Amino acid sequence: MERLKTNKRKIHRNITSISALPLLITIVSGTIYSILQSLGVDAFWLIKWHTGNFGVINLQPFYSIFLGIASIISIISGVKLLRDKP
Repeated sequence: MERLKTNKRKIHRNITSISALPLLITIVSGTIYSILQSLGVDAFWLIKWHTGNFGVINLQPFYSIFLGIASIISIISGVKLLRDKP
């Protein structure tokens, strides 16, 4: 039983570690773009970052799918960890 809890924690830790930076980039770029747009500044490159186009590396076809799946897995595994807590 203890080994199962350890595996759940490992899965949760790995998924959240992998998805933390892309989620942070998406949140920050979207927020900054909204603020700049309300000030009349058009920073279109922020929208490119927000959608996964980083210039040399274009991850747009997979970026939102990855973020969605990683978020769902993180949420489900986090809720299961909370539920299993004694």
